[in-house]
Amino acid sequence: MTQEGKPKTPKHSQGGTGRSCGLCLFIFLLLAGASAVAVCLIYRPRKPRFAVVGAAIYQLNATSQPIISTSMQFTIVTRNPNRRVSIFYDKLQASVSYRNQQITPAMDLPPLYQEAKSTVALTPLLGSGTVPASAEVVNGLMMDEAYGVVALRVVLLGKLRWKAGAIKTVKYGVYVKCDVWVDLKKGAVGPVPLLGASPCKVDI
Repeated sequence: MTQEGKPKTPKHSQGGTGRSCGLCLFIFLLLAGASAVAVCLIYRPRKPRFAVVGAAIYQLNATSQPIISTSMQFTIVTRNPNRRVSIFYDKLQASVSYRNQQITPAMDLPPLYQEAKSTVALTPLLGSGTVPASAEVVNGLMMDEAYGVVALRVVLLGKLRWKAGAIKTVKYGVYVKCDVWVDLKKGAVGPVPLLGASPCKVDI
């Protein structure tokens, strides 16, 4: 009781506020999960498809061990096979590897929105002068260039969301691996023929 004989007004405890925030977060996650399940059950979204259809090598010099000089460009076509579901790509990065070792820094690509049943072409320019390389990479590249065929892997890594009407799913990780064989002889600069390019493997 106060000096005037009136009871004190109870203060809200911090524990109550924390419980309220936790409840709101739980409800948000529950709704997001329900939206993702609804899209999957109703529309059954399929994975996007990727393929490498063109390549240009501007620099791939492996004569200065333990570094190599890289600058290359690939034309990557992605297809959304869904009839009623569009795709948002977030934080997409591209890089190139050789013998399972990355030979270009990961390059950030701009966010991409792909409508249903649409095809989009990406042409990232990859490489940044010199990069460290192991003896296996340097020796392998020198041998492959002498032979005239170089096997490379183009990698895309990021996040995607499916959208159907007003419903968007949560973000899913996407990992794309594209194995290509290019006709590359030492000293060649510019567009190079693709000797083989199997469909890219897409993991979500």
